[in-house]
Amino acid sequence: MSSGIAVNNGNFEDEVLKSPVPVLLDFWAEWCGPCRMIGPVLDQIAEEYSDRLKVCKINVDEENELAGRHGVVSIPTLAVYRDGKLVRQQAGAVPKAQIQALFSDLI
Repeated sequence: MSSGIAVNNGNFEDEVLKSPVPVLLDFWAEWCGPCRMIGPVLDQIAEEYSDRLKVCKINVDEENELAGRHGVVSIPTLAVYRDGKLVRQQAGAVPKAQIQALFSDLI
């Protein structure tokens, strides 16, 4: 679906919490239409900011415990982590500019 790094319970700490750059984390599911809508935008962001931002994805169907621990009640939900801490969270399919606003001051 996307070029983002697949994150699960086993690699969450290494990929997200210990990342040397901010992380844009996408909570999604294959059946979710809005998730599929923003997928190409997240791919663009991953490419444009590859040296300053890591884009990761969590499939909520496969990792529902992880999604639950992060308070995800609707998808898509985007979360931004920096220095191992959740900085911002946004639910819903939003335009690219609004996604960029979630992390632009952190990179």
